[in-house]
Amino acid sequence: MAKEWILNNVMNRFQLNFKRNVGPTSESIRKCAPKTLNEWRTYYLENVRTKEHIEGLGKNLYNKITGVIKEELDNITEKDCVDYMFQLVIDRTFD
Repeated sequence: MAKEWILNNVMNRFQLNFKRNVGPTSESIRKCAPKTLNEWRTYYLENVRTKEHIEGLGKNLYNKITGVIKEELDNITEKDCVDYMFQLVIDRTFD
């Protein structure tokens, strides 16, 4: 669960699942109207994006997690967490 949460959040943050990256998936699956997962996979990889393109997005996701996100996590201190909790619970509630 934690792994999927991280993958999903980082993918969303860097917009790797946006239409410009993965293509018009909803429109494409309606157009294909597949009966099986394999039929959809074949259609997608032949008509929407290539296997290499999706692999590239996966590698980009990995680089974001191991580079950008790891560096950001390494810079978070206990004080940052305590301050954030006070801001969230007290300050933002008041605002």
